[in-house]
Amino acid sequence: MAAKMKHWQDPVNIVLGLWMIVSPWVLAYSADSAATSNAVVIGIVVAVLAALELFNVTAWEEWVNFILGIWLVISPWALRFSGDRAAASNDVILGIVIAVLAIWALGTDRDIGGWWNRPTTQ
Repeated sequence: MAAKMKHWQDPVNIVLGLWMIVSPWVLAYSADSAATSNAVVIGIVVAVLAALELFNVTAWEEWVNFILGIWLVISPWALRFSGDRAAASNDVILGIVIAVLAIWALGTDRDIGGWWNRPTTQ
């Protein structure tokens, strides 16, 4: 019996993580070491977690992705690269997407939360 992928969000997060890894060079902000290190490290973690989640989903991995997404949103100011529009925009946009995908998975999967799918009782 073949394993079945549980969430469509996981392959999307793999792509987003890989994009984070290469984005400093594609968007030409690799000279900023804080922005580059942040993008590469967070990209690796997001991609690895998503790869692990492809077939074995756990709530903690989704919560880590949510926290990493929030970190990406605030990191341009925390690490002082908000003046670099390409780096800051990339981090904020991807951070929002990663956080939303994590909450979406947590909210819709009954095995790890699933509060959006719970029937209402009267």
